Amino acid sequence: MQYVYLIQSQSHPSQRYIGLTSDLKSRLAKHDEGGSPHTAKFRPWRLKSCIAFETHDQAAIFERYIKSGSGRAFANGILGHFRTRVLLAGV
Repeated sequence: MQYVYLIQSQSHPSQRYIGLTSDLKSRLAKHDEGGSPHTAKFRPWRLKSCIAFETHDQAAIFERYIKSGSGRAFANGILGHFRTRVLLAGV
């Protein structure tokens, strides 16, 4: 499985990060340990949303959308206000 995830800084709640990984638990730990230059200064983080895809290609398409203008509005609206975990099988 491939995961597109949205995390929010607990120390700076206006800071969010969207990423893609095949190992969600390890990736989240890396963010909290300061192992990612983009997220190190806003630690600690909490998972807001996670959407699972069967393939990397599907996840990458969705990640690109979420990082676009209309996708960011979607992420800030729906995904940003709810703790979401969605499994999309065979998309």
